[in-house]
Amino acid sequence: MARALWHAERGRGSTTPNPMVGAVIVDGEGVVVGVGHHHAAGGPHAEIVALQAAGTRAAGATLYCTLEPCSHTGRTGPCCVAVAAAGIRRVVVATGDPFPQVSGRGFAFLRERGVAVTTGVGRREARQQNAPFFSAVERGRPWVHLKVALSRDGGVAAGIGQRTSISGPEASRWTQRLRGAVDAIAIGAGTARIDDPLLTAREVYRHRPLVRVVFDRHVSLSPESRLVQTVGAGPVLVLASAEGAASASADVLRTRGVEVLSTDGTIAGALAVLVGRQVHALLVEGGPTLHAAFWAAGVVDHISQLVADRALGPDAVRWSLPARPIGWVPRTVPLGRDVLLEADVYGTD
Repeated sequence: MARALWHAERGRGSTTPNPMVGAVIVDGEGVVVGVGHHHAAGGPHAEIVALQAAGTRAAGATLYCTLEPCSHTGRTGPCCVAVAAAGIRRVVVATGDPFPQVSGRGFAFLRERGVAVTTGVGRREARQQNAPFFSAVERGRPWVHLKVALSRDGGVAAGIGQRTSISGPEASRWTQRLRGAVDAIAIGAGTARIDDPLLTAREVYRHRPLVRVVFDRHVSLSPESRLVQTVGAGPVLVLASAEGAASASADVLRTRGVEVLSTDGTIAGALAVLVGRQVHALLVEGGPTLHAAFWAAGVVDHISQLVADRALGPDAVRWSLPARPIGWVPRTVPLGRDVLLEADVYGTD
């Protein structure tokens, strides 16, 4: 199962809205005869790739898979049918698939055809690996990763309205790798105005363009901003109030290729809109006001703090959350002269 999880990880950043899945087929002599992973949405699932690699050696073998084999026809056929037809005698699965059209049906199909099914092996690791998928299906919202760059005295900017570079090159490269693995990146209207960022994933491979999101109730995003000027590099979504979405400024942005979407004014409502756009992993980069709003809404799943070896002084804009999560024990990773502190907020079951 550890090997199947390793193969599943190879699909990170390219499988949404599908989960990452890995599969390993082992014959009766304990020899691995086929491995596979789900490369991208619309392509063959991990079980099919592994079965193709195993060929006739799959008969009588054991399949280890990180997720329940699917039982419905979407863009591909049902994997459980192919598994049974190949003569697999036993299936070991980390966790069930909560997708309504599967959710136990794959297991039932296999058992009805005499295939022994064992579940729960590596369940925690599998759910952690696919936390965005499980969040989207089970909770109806994206998995939210809140990321902030801080000075050692807790500042995010040298002063109000000042664009401030904080992180060193190693921390910046880590950020780009993180952007390469998520579905969308979000900022608030203030950050868009002050920093005028591109929000692209640079020096990393992405299977599809990064969705760039601005929480902008009153639609204040400038048509001359770098986000608007680079809509060809990736979709730009502005999440606005009903009034903002109906405004003249929204119409101007739409003529430039920006999607201005109406929400109910809550973080939960905005996340529902995003998950409907197949955003399962959302990186929230700033600023402090947006971070506080996400925290108050109780929807932050993971926090990453990049703490730089520099101080911004008494006039700095501070970053803080109302309270630390219970049991907060962050993982510490040195990144050049910066330090990364990161941890799950609520954990995974």
